[in-house]
Amino acid sequence: MIEPSKDENTARRKFLKYGAIGGTLAAVAGTIGVLKVLSDKKEPASGKKVRLLSPEGKIVEVDASYISPEIPDVPLELRQGAPNKKFVMVIDLAKCRNAGKCKQACSKMHYLPPERSYIKIEKMQDAKTTAPYFMPTPCFHCDDPPCVKVCPVDATFKRTDGIVAIDNARCIGCRFCMAACPYSARVFNWSETQFKLNEEQTKQITPHHACSTHVMGTVEKCDFCPSHSEKGKLPDCVTACPNGVFYFGDELEDIVTNGEETLRLSQLIKDKAGFRYLEHLGTKPRVYYLPPVDRLFPYKDTGETLKQEG
Repeated sequence: MIEPSKDENTARRKFLKYGAIGGTLAAVAGTIGVLKVLSDKKEPASGKKVRLLSPEGKIVEVDASYISPEIPDVPLELRQGAPNKKFVMVIDLAKCRNAGKCKQACSKMHYLPPERSYIKIEKMQDAKTTAPYFMPTPCFHCDDPPCVKVCPVDATFKRTDGIVAIDNARCIGCRFCMAACPYSARVFNWSETQFKLNEEQTKQITPHHACSTHVMGTVEKCDFCPSHSEKGKLPDCVTACPNGVFYFGDELEDIVTNGEETLRLSQLIKDKAGFRYLEHLGTKPRVYYLPPVDRLFPYKDTGETLKQEG
């Protein structure tokens, strides 16, 4: 994981401060008021306007010169992805009983607080007359990701191996990507104090440009564990699941595995009537689901909020 420099953090906080002021004035006086507050900048105006979200959730329009000089350039090769790979995940809803081991493993892998994970497990029900079931939801690493399209500083990007990654050194915390994601897969770092690592943890972190890093005022999410994937290892959520719910593999090889069994991706999707969640939105997610039929476990209510499809 790559930590931003002190200067980059200062620049981000400066921008967020402007965004907070601008958001407040935008509600009162519109864009003109925003630009007046930001008129003390030293760089000449570029004339290019960028719309952002302030911390209050207001749309703020600022000149691009406020942000572009202070955002580090990223070598193109760091964004290419693993060669000749197209990572894909399949989640078997018939096997999930909400054990939560995937969430725990994700938190441990990414040094998140125990109560926080990049994976959510939703309690679902397709209709009033059907039985509820559990549905794990990571980032869907869409092939047509709306989060990438709306990012004004190219902090969110799509790799050639299918992974959608976040460069936290470039992220300015505008949260447009969070608003654009139909899967609510992203989280915002409101405080850096909850991510203080001890010396031993710092030594164990595997540096990787596509892994989310814990920087205050930036967005992060599930990253398909690229430091594992590129070495032929399975993401920790896959290996930690005691019921084989998660399958992970390479679409180009047409193979996925949950660590216990290895199957043809295309045949698995065909035989089990696999589907992609909210596929009608056109995002082309790289996560497939197998329907919750012939479930291995009886449904057990855990007191979670029920989410109904449709």
